[in-house]
This record gives sequence, C-alpha cells and structure tokens, in this order.
Amino acid sequence: MKQLLIKNGTLVNPAGTQHGQCDILLADGVVQQIVASKDASFSNEEQMQVIDATNLIVAPGLVDVHVHFRDPGLTYKEDIITGSRAAAKGGYTSVVMMANTKPVIDQTSTLSYVLDKGKTTGIHVYSCACVTKEMKGEELTDMSELYAAGASGFTDDGQPIMNEELVRTAMENAVRLNVPISFHEEDPKLIENNGVNCGAASEYFHIGGSKREAEITMIARDLELALQTGASINIQHISSKEGVELVRQARKRGSNIHAEATPHHFSMTEEAVIRYETLAKMNPPLRTEDDRQAILKGLQDGTIDLIATDHAPHSQEEKARPLTQAPSGIIGLETALPLAVTNLVHTGVLTMEQLIERMSVAPARLYHLPAGVIEEGAAADLVIFSENETAIMGNYASKAENTPFTGMELAGVVHYTICKGIIV
Repeated sequence: MKQLLIKNGTLVNPAGTQHGQCDILLADGVVQQIVASKDASFSNEEQMQVIDATNLIVAPGLVDVHVHFRDPGLTYKEDIITGSRAAAKGGYTSVVMMANTKPVIDQTSTLSYVLDKGKTTGIHVYSCACVTKEMKGEELTDMSELYAAGASGFTDDGQPIMNEELVRTAMENAVRLNVPISFHEEDPKLIENNGVNCGAASEYFHIGGSKREAEITMIARDLELALQTGASINIQHISSKEGVELVRQARKRGSNIHAEATPHHFSMTEEAVIRYETLAKMNPPLRTEDDRQAILKGLQDGTIDLIATDHAPHSQEEKARPLTQAPSGIIGLETALPLAVTNLVHTGVLTMEQLIERMSVAPARLYHLPAGVIEEGAAADLVIFSENETAIMGNYASKAENTPFTGMELAGVVHYTICKGIIV
C-alpha cells in the first residue's frame, strides 16, 4: 500500500497529544508518524501520495452512532453500500446501524448479514441489535448471543419500550456485557400524529401532535433506571428543554448517562414543519426556540455529549404523502458537519475542538470503538475539511433526498475522508 502524507494541515485532535500544524504519515492502515510541519522532513516523499492540507482542518474521522441504512428489507430507501457512501462523503469513517430493518436485527443471522455487507464498504459499519424480539417490547432478545455475534450495542430505536421491568432487566444485561443501550423516548399515549410538535405546528395544520410530555416522562423513567442499575445509556435525539435538564441532573449522579442531539434539532424549530411540511417531519419532532436553545446549552456544557445524525432515508413517494401519513425522518450524514460548523462553531456555541469531541471522540468512547483519535499506531481514519469554505447542500450520495436543508449554503466542506489509510 502506497504511503499517504498529509502536509500542513491544522490537526484538531481532542483525545490526542499532538495538535496544531502537522504533517501526518499514513501507511498499512495506521498512523505512522506525526510531526510538526515546521520540523517535518521525509526522505522518500516523491514516492508518496501527498495531500496538501494547507488552510484545512485534519481531525479524527467522524463517528455516527445513529444511522438507518434500511438494509435488509427496505433497500429502495437506502442500503448499506449507498449509506456508507453518504457517510464517507460527510466525513464519517465509522457508523452504527439501528436495528429496525426488515426483518429487524433480533437474530444473529440478520446481524451477520449486515456486518458482513458492511465489510465490503470503505468505512467501518457496526450495528446495534434489538433489545426486544421483533421490537414488540414484550420479550428480550438473547443479548449475550447477539453481543457474541458482534452487536456493538442494543436499541429498539423507532419504538419506545413501555414495560419498565423489561427495561430494567435489559439494562442489567447491558451492564454484564459492558455495552451501551440506547433509548427512543416517546410515550405513544401522549402522541396524536407523531412527527409534529403539539403547539404552533399542530395548530397550523389543525391536527393533533406530539406532546413534549411524551419525551419527558420516558426520559425521567429511564434515567432513574440507569442510575439504579449502573447501565451505560444513551438518550437518543433529545428534543425538549425539560429532557435536557433531566439529563443534566442525572449526569451529576452517575457517569454512565449520555445523550445525543441531532443537527436538525439544534438547527431548526417547529416553524420548519410549517414551511417544509413532510421534509421537516421527524420523531421526536422539532419543537420551540426555547427547546433549541436548551439543546445548544446542553451541547455547550457537555450535558449532551454526542451529536448523531439519525440518518433516516425515505423515498420521494413516501414523503409526498399528506403530512399525517408520510413517514418521519430526514437524511443527515452529508449535512451534519456543515450544519454543526455553521450553527455551532461559527456562532460560538462550541469550539472546533469541542465539536470534534461531540462528533468523533465521545461517540467512539461510548460504543468502545477504535476511533476518535489521531496518534502514532492508531487507525488511519481521518477527515480533512475546510471550516470556512461554503457549499450548497444537495447532490447526495444517499439514495434519498428527504431533508429541508437542500439548497442551503453552509460552511464546513469535506475535502477528504480517509479510512484505514485509504481515501474513500
């Protein structure tokens, strides 16, 4: 394999020991050498593949612990190959698939299928398995068997688990296996037409919506169970200010509490549903400006330690249905970094180092993935991007185009994604 030399880039490396303007030599899938650019001298440079990263940021490859690749069973929306291409285009070198495929990932045979197909892509594709059989919330899967077969964590994402004792037992199993368990927090009893906030948006369309209490009550329950069991849990796609505050208080009581925010929840409010209709419909829904500000504050103070896309592709035909009938969700892998740079770094909410911590280091740490750091001997998984260059969102590698961000000009343009030392 030809050596790859990255020259004159600004290394942003929150978990590493080296920072600033560096030259980085990659070979055999690992980082071979990191040298301050002013001191760098490589004898056989003319035989290397060279990337001039002047005025560009070099960071650990992004890690997304919440993607839907719709494979098996729903591959007209997306598949593992196209989803991985979208991830690579967005700067991601590691992704964790959700288990709500068709069939769902509650058997080792289905898990093996997705992991084996993931190995044919240019990036690292991991997968969660279901917490409950068929995601029905009635009976636990064989978590030990699924973990042994390669599950990186467990979730019934897309469905809340209403049985409290089942959740407690699942958490106890997750502790024993030392894996994270992630929760979709929406009580269906408090939702009439999911994907639309019960407030200005639902009133505008003269429909019922999703009450904020649907999220709040479930978060409160699962945080308490996690503190009792010691489980490492992730509150997924948090949308309410009360939910953020519950996580903030729980983190003071236990170190295994984690929460993720999506780029759409920190970038938009329910007003976007009024403007973009089904393209801005997602579960949990976009809520108010107060909620968005609380999410920003949570990201800033570390209450929310992860940024995850909840990449949720759907066909144009599905999203063309009436608002109450169209599926929830938007694609996110190719817009996440630009939205984060534009709406978090350029507004002063986060420093660039904090952003890379939320988008690479912390997700890798939660899922025990060999990612999130650029060090000699570590995996050669990197993203090289411009902080200030802008691009118009569109022309996606994903099969799907369901996002309200198409056509927006955003800063933060990926120039190279490198995985296992290869430009992907």
